[in-house]
Amino acid sequence: MTTAPGDELMDALIGRCHFPEAGSDVVCAVSGGPDSLALLVLARKAGLTVEAVHVDHGLREGSADEAQVVEAAAERFGARFRAEQVKLAPGSDLEQRARLARKAVLGPDAMTGHTADDQAETVIINLLRGAGLTGLGAMQPGHRHPILSLRRDETHLLCRILGLQPVEDPSNSDRRFVRNRVRGEVLPLLADVSGRDPVPLLNRSAEHARQVAADLAGAARGVDPTDCKELAVLPASFAHQALRRWLTNDIGHPPSAADIERIMDVVHHRAVACEIAGGRRIARTDNRLRCE
Repeated sequence: MTTAPGDELMDALIGRCHFPEAGSDVVCAVSGGPDSLALLVLARKAGLTVEAVHVDHGLREGSADEAQVVEAAAERFGARFRAEQVKLAPGSDLEQRARLARKAVLGPDAMTGHTADDQAETVIINLLRGAGLTGLGAMQPGHRHPILSLRRDETHLLCRILGLQPVEDPSNSDRRFVRNRVRGEVLPLLADVSGRDPVPLLNRSAEHARQVAADLAGAARGVDPTDCKELAVLPASFAHQALRRWLTNDIGHPPSAADIERIMDVVHHRAVACEIAGGRRIARTDNRLRCE
C-alpha cells in the first residue's frame, strides 16, 4: 500500500495536536502562512469538516490576492472557503485592533495556527507587560489552538513536502510590532546566552503557570469577591484570584495587576473607591464592593 507525500509526517504531527472528534464542523483562520496552512491540512487529515476563512485587513497592497492561496489550498484538501475583509485605519495599537477585527469576523471558537514558538513569544510579551499567572500561562492548549505543541519548523516542513507555497507576509519583519522584535531579536539572544533553545523552556513555564492559576482558581472559588472583610484576611493570592474571576465575568477580560492592587486599597480602607480599566469604578459601602 502506497502513502501520499506527507502522510507519515502528518500522522506523527496529529498525534501531538488537540483536534475535536472526526466529523466535527470547525472554522480555521487561514492567513496563507505556513502555520495556518498546516492547520488546515492537519484538520482535514484529522477528519474534520473545515471552513477555511481568510481575513484581509487591507493594510498593504496585494493583500487581497493572498486569499487565492488559501482558496486553492481549501479546494485541494476538501475544505470550504470564505473570504472576509475588514477596514483598519492607520494609527496606534494596530496589532491589537487587527486581532480584535479578525476575532469579530472569525467567531470566538475559530481555530488558529499558533505554534509552540508563538507560545514562547507570548510568554515573553506578557512578561514585559507585567502579567500575572494567567498572562504567563499564555494560550490554553485545546481545540482553539490545536497545533500549539508543534514547532514552526515542522509546519514549514509539512508545507514543503506537500508542495504548498505559503504567503510571505512582509509585516512579519516590521520592527514596529513587539512580537516581531521578540521573535527576531529577543529569542535568538536568549538562545545565545543560555546555549539552549528557549522555546521548550518557556512553554514548560507557561504550562506550570496555567496549572498554578487553575489550582488558585479552584481554591478561591468559594470566596465572596465583594466581601471586604473576607478578602482582607485571605492570603493575597487568593483574594486577587477571587477579584480577577469576579471582574472577568463582569467586564469580559481579566483586570490588570495594577487594577487589582487599586481594588485591594479599597478593600483595606486605604481608598473609598478606585477607577479600573474599561471605564469601571469599584466602590465600597458597608464593607461590600460594587462595580459601577
